Amino acid sequence: MHYTLNQLRIFVAVVKAQSVTKASEELHLSQPAVSIQLKNFEAQFDIPLTEVIGRKIYITDFGYEIAAAAESIIEQVHAINYKTLAYKGQLTGKLKISVVSTGKYVMPFFLSEFLVQHAGIELLMDVTNKNRVLESLESNDVDFALVSILPTTINIEWLDLLPNRLYLIGKAGQKVTGSGDVNELFKDLPLIFREKGSGTRLVMERFIAERNISVLKKMELTSNEAVKQAILAGLGYSIMPLIGIKNELNNHELEIIEVPGLPVKTTWSLIWLKEKKHSHASSSFLEWMKCKKSEIIEHNFNWCAQYR
Repeated sequence: MHYTLNQLRIFVAVVKAQSVTKASEELHLSQPAVSIQLKNFEAQFDIPLTEVIGRKIYITDFGYEIAAAAESIIEQVHAINYKTLAYKGQLTGKLKISVVSTGKYVMPFFLSEFLVQHAGIELLMDVTNKNRVLESLESNDVDFALVSILPTTINIEWLDLLPNRLYLIGKAGQKVTGSGDVNELFKDLPLIFREKGSGTRLVMERFIAERNISVLKKMELTSNEAVKQAILAGLGYSIMPLIGIKNELNNHELEIIEVPGLPVKTTWSLIWLKEKKHSHASSSFLEWMKCKKSEIIEHNFNWCAQYR
């Protein structure tokens, strides 16, 4: 047998995702590339690892055994790499972070220089909605989480990073009437919501409920990017975080609509479980954040100050 480490990695991803398409997305590879490597890997075994019924892939019992062995091999390879780097005096280990979806516009800027300086750190970052982020944190599956609304049901510690401001956003050039009165403005305005479990949706619903605003028409989409594209297509308006629309504002594709009571202001915070026993990698990152956050904010987010 001549299977490669890459083939093992692909097979484990397919088994976990129960789908070639989902595995290719997670691995950032094309679906044909994953299918070819999977086929080449399976061809080296006399016993089937998978079977396809209709358009769905099923893992055989033997396939699950091979996947478990493959995962163990991959972990051992990582361990060898870590030991090699550690012997050279370099920081090693895994850094696991769960980030609310809009946080993808924030977290990479706080990670980039740290990861460049510490090549032995393996980053595992999950970008999802607020509910799932908090589930990951509460079950201690991650070292840190990035949120814009602090949870009240979990015992945490946190480090505040930067302000998060949410405005009513529309396609540039679209006329909005009744802007002097909140209820008049929203009366005929088609609104686009994020999915349930999203922090942005929670802020939007609170704003509407507190002012007893009647929503005539609404659409629900499952990501900040999807909402943005819907607004660009002229499908409606939404209350969105400023942090995710920098380019569209600069290019005059989207515009902020002035509304009494907006922006809603929250804070981007890095949070972790109280009394968390940090690994060397995660404790080093936390110290890095405390020392470098002001410099990173000044360099990457000072553009936000022009919007009030």
